[in-house]
Amino acid sequence: MTVRLGVIGGGMMGEALLSRLIAQQIYAPAEIMVSDPTAQRRDLLAQQYGVSVVSENQTVAAESEVLLLAIKPQVFDAVVSVLRYETSQDVKNDPKQVVISILAGVPLQRLEAAFPHQPVVRAMPNTPATVGVGMTAITLGQSARSEHLQIAQQIFQAVGEVVEVPESLMDAVTGLSGSGPGFIAVMIEALIDGGVAAGLPRSIATTLALQTVRGTAELLHSTGLHPAELKDRVTSPGGTTIAGIAHLEKSGFRSALIEAVRTAYLRSQELGQG
Repeated sequence: MTVRLGVIGGGMMGEALLSRLIAQQIYAPAEIMVSDPTAQRRDLLAQQYGVSVVSENQTVAAESEVLLLAIKPQVFDAVVSVLRYETSQDVKNDPKQVVISILAGVPLQRLEAAFPHQPVVRAMPNTPATVGVGMTAITLGQSARSEHLQIAQQIFQAVGEVVEVPESLMDAVTGLSGSGPGFIAVMIEALIDGGVAAGLPRSIATTLALQTVRGTAELLHSTGLHPAELKDRVTSPGGTTIAGIAHLEKSGFRSALIEAVRTAYLRSQELGQG
């Protein structure tokens, strides 16, 4: 193996990971190889990041110390069927390669059946990883050890924060941090529309809403305050905030978000069962 990091799939998440790994000097461009079926994507990645690019997934699988699967779950079977020769012959003699998958809904059982001779790590990043503030949950396969955990942590810490969870909680992770950006986007859109309804120009309402959500999240993150404590601090007796919160409670805002996470969790379970 001559390539430290091989990436199968040069799409949005694959590019986000390799770009920040290079920027943080965790991997040098010469140590990364990416396979993608689209010539335009290969050319872009090669020109913008200086990485090696190929069209054949087998080349990446055969030459990489770390193999990152960044493809769509729907093409998993087709991709690994081509890689079986490589994994059954080459890697059997050199089992140091670790396979890291970011495929939603593809459990460790399927991953380990496809890569029977390698340690496997399953990861669930979310879309904010593309701007370096993502949240990734990782879970280890049966053959993975502490050194493989460290490799996965190093890769995903380049795009945000990382937690290790048992695989039984991966569907819950999907329901919260995987689907959560969509829920928050709907909330932000509603805040903007509320500002417009109150008379603000849409551009100003957008700026206010985005910075308010961003600042609140950063305040909670940096201080460790419980959200309820922050809510109490900004809720004065008979004031505007408590009036708004009373309306949110009346409209079922809190329970709607709880049920949104739970429903997404249940749907993730269904998809994982095929």
